[in-house]
Amino acid sequence: MLTKIREKAQGVFAWLILIAITVPFALWGIQNYLDVGKETPVVSVGDKDFFQRDVNRAYQQYSQQLAGRGIPEEIIKEQAVKKLIGDEVLLQYVQEKGFSVTDKTVRSYIQNLPFFQVDGKFSKEQYKTFLASQNLISEQFIQKIRTAIMMEQFQKGIMDSGFATDYDVDKYYALQNQLRNVQFVQVNLKPVTEKPTKEEINNYYQENQDKYKTEEQVSIEYIDLSLDDLAKDIEATDDQLKAFYEEQKELYSTKERRKISHILVSFKKHDNEEDALKKAKEIKQRLQAEDFSVVAKEVSDDTLTVDKGGDLGLFNVGAMEPAFEEAATKLKEGEISEPVKSAFGYHLIKVTELKPGITKPFEEVNNDVAKAYKRAQAESIFYELSETLTEVSYENPDSLEAASEAIGIEPKKTTMFTRNNGTGIAAEEAIRNAAFSEEVLKGNNSEPIELGSERIVVLRVVDHKPASVRSLQEVRVDVEQALLADKAKQQALATAKIIKQRLIAGESLEKIAGEYGLEVKKYPELSRKNAEVPVLIKQAAYKLAKPQFADKPSVGMVDLPNGGIAVVSLLAVIEGKPSPEDKKQRNLIKKNLATAYGRLDYATVIKALEENADIVKREKE
Repeated sequence: MLTKIREKAQGVFAWLILIAITVPFALWGIQNYLDVGKETPVVSVGDKDFFQRDVNRAYQQYSQQLAGRGIPEEIIKEQAVKKLIGDEVLLQYVQEKGFSVTDKTVRSYIQNLPFFQVDGKFSKEQYKTFLASQNLISEQFIQKIRTAIMMEQFQKGIMDSGFATDYDVDKYYALQNQLRNVQFVQVNLKPVTEKPTKEEINNYYQENQDKYKTEEQVSIEYIDLSLDDLAKDIEATDDQLKAFYEEQKELYSTKERRKISHILVSFKKHDNEEDALKKAKEIKQRLQAEDFSVVAKEVSDDTLTVDKGGDLGLFNVGAMEPAFEEAATKLKEGEISEPVKSAFGYHLIKVTELKPGITKPFEEVNNDVAKAYKRAQAESIFYELSETLTEVSYENPDSLEAASEAIGIEPKKTTMFTRNNGTGIAAEEAIRNAAFSEEVLKGNNSEPIELGSERIVVLRVVDHKPASVRSLQEVRVDVEQALLADKAKQQALATAKIIKQRLIAGESLEKIAGEYGLEVKKYPELSRKNAEVPVLIKQAAYKLAKPQFADKPSVGMVDLPNGGIAVVSLLAVIEGKPSPEDKKQRNLIKKNLATAYGRLDYATVIKALEENADIVKREKE
């Protein structure tokens, strides 16, 4: 099965909107199509140049996205560059082939972005505020969205065309439910009592100095721009808070709760409207003495609510015809309307529950209003300062002084920390990743680091202590223990190899195990889901090739976490069959396989486009 790697856009400032856009293939490189530097390009795709700042930005996002997975920095950088290249060759291809998106589609897409929604509706003010914070005009942003949608159309056109056959599903079940006849023994480590010689200790130390290095350390200074900190400094008068309260009154109000039921007298059930109206009036008379829900179950023509006594649930304005809504809105709790005409017939409406809306007075929510006001005022300041911090720290890469003066925030400093551990702000993995990145260790300011959506940090290294080898005197005990463990491992390995060779030669595992005092564990029908067998042994059993002859097992060895070695013997493979539960999921499996094939097809197309593109990578001087 293919595993999907979900790539999320996680950058700073302009990335906020791209997160909201959620284009499936995460076109977080799109802002590079607007701003370029004057330095030498790092990579070029046709006429499009990418500079070191583009690579740094891409790296920063990948490192945040893959934080905690132990992936080497070099691999993350390589993937970041590949992402830039892949997005660009796709963009150039769709432009060359004349892909287009209508203005209506782009407009609808933007208006439906959650980022621009206020109370479920598109907010022009929210839209304008965002554009201003990014120094964008509407045409530029619209073009970005148009480009992203074009690229998405191409991607979906390929990925959605993936399909799987019944044969593919059958093969999947055959592999997934496969059983294996497996036997294995575990050769555990035995203590070594013979002490290593001085020569052995010295040789081991010289050959394994990387094991005895101190960790690389840095200390940093950093500018910490936080929306919360900005909000604390905002001053607000009572008049400003009261005006803000009036503007945002809905936030401090609970809406009216109104539940209604109805009885429908349908036009379709009567010869004319007059007969339907007459029937509705007759029912209204009955309701003076009878329970509404009981009568509704007996006479209502609304098939969807008749079994519920006509209950329509909570009343929402905009869901019904105007005449119906007007009548339902005016009724008091327990009151029944006169017949109300709609396109379907005549309705008798009853309000079964009514709780009036309440607006909390300003005095009661004064503190909440103050917090909300200060945050609202701080937001625009935050985005302006974020942009300034980004620009000035980039333009003055060898110091934070200019950036500090530009935004009025003093740099702070940390104590020494390592790649894996730190305190204070260095406890954040994103901070440590940036501090130990190649560009920052060279003396440059970092790219802006986003800690959540409302905090931005730019840092630089103040002190750097490279890793160094500890002296033999310091680590002698560790070296001796390592040598003893290594000897024990070599002895276990030698025994395991002998057992393996004898098994291949046709000897019985039980006989061999008896000679070495080992226990044979047998699993005639080992499944992938078996929880008894250690995972590493189970994986080794399923990696072995199917035996060609009944008396010639496939044999393998696997290292165990305790230092021992397992010798695994595969006697037979039993093809799997779908279980009753599997059969119920057959359509879902076929769909998932089709999706996996579609992703593979898309990756293949992108690879072909890259092979045909004019791509130039330049080594850094």
